[in-house]
Amino acid sequence: MTAEKILEVIGIYRDFFRREGIDLIDYPHEEILYNDRIGLAHCHGMLDKMVIFVEEGCLEKAQRWIGFIQGCLWMSHRFTLEALNDHSRPTES
Repeated sequence: MTAEKILEVIGIYRDFFRREGIDLIDYPHEEILYNDRIGLAHCHGMLDKMVIFVEEGCLEKAQRWIGFIQGCLWMSHRFTLEALNDHSRPTES
């Protein structure tokens, strides 16, 4: 995935979280997640860090984080797998 495409996907998810009124937090990594909405708020909080990864050229790390977020969005019944694949699919010229 190109840097531009990663930033596009980040924008899609940022817009989604804002529309849904989902806060952004940094959930403690050593604690068990007890609530889907808290998990999605953690995903929302990951987006700003991902922009920094892209700026630093750490595209593979940003892509792994996108995969994590997509898994959370699917498991919380927010998007179908097809829709999530479409978000990441290369843009046709």
